[in-house]
Amino acid sequence: MENQSHIVPRVAVTSIASGLLLMAFFTTMWAGIASGSLPDMEKGIEIGFFGVLVIGFITAAIYFFSVAKRFPKISTEADKARGKREGKWFGIIFGAEGLGIFLGINIVVNMGHPDLTIPVIALVVGLHFYPMAKIFKRTIDYYVATWSTIIAICGIVFTLNKTMAPDHIILFVGIGMALSTSCYGLYMIRTGRGFVKRMPIDVQAAVL
Repeated sequence: MENQSHIVPRVAVTSIASGLLLMAFFTTMWAGIASGSLPDMEKGIEIGFFGVLVIGFITAAIYFFSVAKRFPKISTEADKARGKREGKWFGIIFGAEGLGIFLGINIVVNMGHPDLTIPVIALVVGLHFYPMAKIFKRTIDYYVATWSTIIAICGIVFTLNKTMAPDHIILFVGIGMALSTSCYGLYMIRTGRGFVKRMPIDVQAAVL
């Protein structure tokens, strides 16, 4: 019999599927922000590129939701306690992110720099991945956090120094953040496929 510690619980698969839907949403959002600064031809290329990824994320999410029912519901007391703790901290971080975005926007607007709005939002989003990495023990979150934070800081510096035109800065930040969420989505697909491959051979044959 397979050791229970190596059995993938259903909630792990549904979490991947839910995460993919979030990455589809945020990739669409950041790509949309960037597209507003592009000429029609380049806009079509950018939308097409990220559009394919978004469709892939949604398709993969539907697939993982459909196969999740074939995974066992493993729920020990330790799992329940950990899930409750992670859920509580996720809510706290999500709330802090929303508050941080609200405060950040108001601060830069009141300082006379509404052009910093997009970079500041990106900065708060990037920073929120650091505690997420610690809570969920995912190395990928550190990479996403660092990349996003660097993109945001560059956007802030470029704006204050007038290194680039405002539209180009929005394009830079939007594309950078869209690439970040896209990479996260691809990572989730890879992880989900790994879960499916760990299923018994007869069950794999039924879902692949």
